[in-house]
Amino acid sequence: MGFFDFMTEDIAIDLGTANTLIIHNGKVVIDSPSIVARNRMTGKIIATGKEASLMQGKTHENIKTIRPLKDGVIADFQASEEMIKEFVKKIPAIKKKFFPPALRMVICIPSGITEVEKRAVKDSATHMNAKEIYLIYEPMAAAIGVGIDIMEPKGNMIIDIGGGTTEIAVIALAGIVYDQSVKVAGDLFTNDIMYYMRTQHNLYVGESTAEKVKINIGAATEDLDTPPEDMLVQGRDLLSGKPKQVQVSFREIAKALDKSILRIEDAVMETLSKTPPELAADIYNTGIYLAGGGSMLRGLDKRLSRKTDLPVYVAEDPLRAVVRGTGIALKELDKYKSVLMK
Repeated sequence: MGFFDFMTEDIAIDLGTANTLIIHNGKVVIDSPSIVARNRMTGKIIATGKEASLMQGKTHENIKTIRPLKDGVIADFQASEEMIKEFVKKIPAIKKKFFPPALRMVICIPSGITEVEKRAVKDSATHMNAKEIYLIYEPMAAAIGVGIDIMEPKGNMIIDIGGGTTEIAVIALAGIVYDQSVKVAGDLFTNDIMYYMRTQHNLYVGESTAEKVKINIGAATEDLDTPPEDMLVQGRDLLSGKPKQVQVSFREIAKALDKSILRIEDAVMETLSKTPPELAADIYNTGIYLAGGGSMLRGLDKRLSRKTDLPVYVAEDPLRAVVRGTGIALKELDKYKSVLMK
């Protein structure tokens, strides 16, 4: 067994709709967009991650960019497999090895996932030389990553706003008591911004541009303490067909995103209303934790706090909270055995 241990590498993967993160030896070694570019003629993958994301919306008919995950689950099986393979190859410690090591993996999955989808994740991992595969639910990983002691008989509420799904869960005694998975998250916010620019400014913008707008001036409410500067947005004028530029303020983006954020608010309220009273009492004291990239939207914590009358805390480095939790679960496998699924 000793020799096998020596040959085995432990990796924790957060396979996200928008970003894939990998932890190896306690360090985040991969943090890349979940996207691949494929040559249509040869079928070969020509770029993954950041390189491929720069090609998005700028390809000719010979190159196709694919986002293998949709709404948190694998939509394009082959592409997702090739993407993970590429990422694992890029890990510095594994790159140096003469032949590919056996892997022990913990992979995050959304809580609303079906058995078939779970199977798809496992199959992908097996194809990549994974000898032991454990799955962990995303809200669970996020809770561990935020620093909640999930083993306690105490209720905690975590909201993980990713690229494809928002996971809302109440956790106690290392289990999920009630959870909800809504398909309103970062990608939808980006689409809302594209739609708003089209309808309000007659400006057709691409996904990458809309994403930049979201990151630079995105907001969940119009009364921010430190509002961002207005932003210049370029695209194509729908009337004249000419390239044009428009100045946009965060207030407009708050309007554009309002409907989607309402849906998240409703889901949070529903989760609270289904929480057992003892746990509700705990949550009144502990508040709500936000994780995931979507939680970085300006004023979202404030807005949820106003809606729920509870304190809302954003995790530090929320983008990495889930993979951090996954990494901790992997490092202390025995302690977190009950949370992991084979």
